[in-house]
Amino acid sequence: MTSASVHRAVIAAGRRHSVGVRRDGTVVATGPNGAPECAVGQWRGVIAVAAGNVHAARNTGRSHTVALHADGTAVATGWNDDGQCDIDTWTGVASIAAGWRRTLAALTDGTVTAAGRPDDGACEVGGWRDIVAVAAGDWHSVGLRADGTVTATGNSRRGQCEVDGWRRIRGIAAGYLHTVAVTDDGRVVTGGDVGGGLADSARWRDMIGVAAGGGHTLGVDSRGRVRAAGNNSRGQCEVSSWRDVVAVAAGSEHSLGLRADGTVLSAGSDSHGQCATRDWLL
Repeated sequence: MTSASVHRAVIAAGRRHSVGVRRDGTVVATGPNGAPECAVGQWRGVIAVAAGNVHAARNTGRSHTVALHADGTAVATGWNDDGQCDIDTWTGVASIAAGWRRTLAALTDGTVTAAGRPDDGACEVGGWRDIVAVAAGDWHSVGLRADGTVTATGNSRRGQCEVDGWRRIRGIAAGYLHTVAVTDDGRVVTGGDVGGGLADSARWRDMIGVAAGGGHTLGVDSRGRVRAAGNNSRGQCEVSSWRDVVAVAAGSEHSLGLRADGTVLSAGSDSHGQCATRDWLL
């Protein structure tokens, strides 16, 4: 059985912002001044966060942020044109994810609920069962079952939903046009559009977690070192010097790493201040 608690992320990276959960349950965010997705200062009792993430394009700047409370409720702020932030009535939430115009939640009974843009079928998760974690890409949604298998729905033009044969999975991530998973023995499985060096992650070993961004993939190993593959046009893959990392997050064009001491490392595009995490202590 895979534990849902493993999949509660305390850092998240979006299109133009970054979010983190402090140990006292408060939340910090950095990004454009006055951006609604960064309006998290009043949140309390939070145990996990997710950031709506999209590929980098001129018409995709807006985003949203989601938080999971310790009591199993959820809250969201930011862009809400498709109702992706209308989650105040959700209860029994165990795991959350945020994609483009979409929010997902795995519930404690193993079912999944979704809010947001209905196009492409990415919100068609009503029939999923035994789910312990969810991931949201641009146009597809992914679910991890308790038995280590994976399911996906939505746009699969690049094969990003072709995950039926995956086994012994303990962690999942969804990017722009690709899906990534880490297995029980620390290998990485990837599907979808894996050009531009993304396929290189299949050679990684001893991984404990993965993250998928707009066009890059991150992985952290059991020694606290970080690997990256894919698009490095903004320096988002320049993470080889990072040490003592326990979790990673990948945005459209930037990367985050949470160190064991609670500090947060960043690399990549800082055009909106999304990498201004140096003073964070989570």
